[in-house]
Amino acid sequence: MNAALRYFYDAALGAAMLVLFGLVGLLLSALCLPLLLLLPERMGTVCGRWGILIGSKFYTRVLRLTRSYRVDLGALHDLRGCPPLVLAPNHPSLIDAVFVLANDPNVTCVIKSSLMNNVLLGAGARLARYIPNDSPRRMIAGAVAEIRRGGVVLLFPEGTRTRRVPVNALKASVGIIAKHAGVPVQTIIIEQDCPVLCKGWPLFGRPTLPISYRLRLGRRFDPPEDVRTFTVQLEQYFNAELAHSTQNRWLASRLHSESGQ
Repeated sequence: MNAALRYFYDAALGAAMLVLFGLVGLLLSALCLPLLLLLPERMGTVCGRWGILIGSKFYTRVLRLTRSYRVDLGALHDLRGCPPLVLAPNHPSLIDAVFVLANDPNVTCVIKSSLMNNVLLGAGARLARYIPNDSPRRMIAGAVAEIRRGGVVLLFPEGTRTRRVPVNALKASVGIIAKHAGVPVQTIIIEQDCPVLCKGWPLFGRPTLPISYRLRLGRRFDPPEDVRTFTVQLEQYFNAELAHSTQNRWLASRLHSESGQ
């Protein structure tokens, strides 16, 4: 395929994958909204989480079949049926949560409170009883309660998508939740070779396909005793693990571009 055709092919396929994501979200919302009104809480939670898992699996499979992504998620299989813990991945891309949630319906995600009212994601997130981050105290209490019920909580310790090399300064929330719930923190190391869906990426920007996306399990930290010390250790660990990551090149390039504007 010559360069011009490749350019338009990547642009068209990238746009199609975004449109598909929106359609999957709309379908999930259409199915979840009436269930949110009709089902009791426990049954609704199970249905919501399975619905998100199925939708995420479907979308991940399409990404693979179209060869828009080369996705390596094999490490997540080891987490199926794991005891209660906190999952703490770095967060280079908007799609990170989709890949993690495609593995296990027992995972509860801490999400931005604005997404609870999002037309594509809100109904599913509410039915699944995901935890909004609008109030730190309520978020921590909700996460601890979920863990004590035997669940697994997914929380990105950077708080938002990565903006600096190799990770943002970490929030203390992961350590606070793990300490109060008395559970370990399982780190997840994510590497992506293209800035698609990163912070500042234009919605219909042209990616260079296929995107190489790798996810691996990192160190599992014991429940912390001192949250401040733990947060420093966790940030140092991510910095060391991602020191030679594939995304550092484009993170540095985008940071340089933004600082020059």
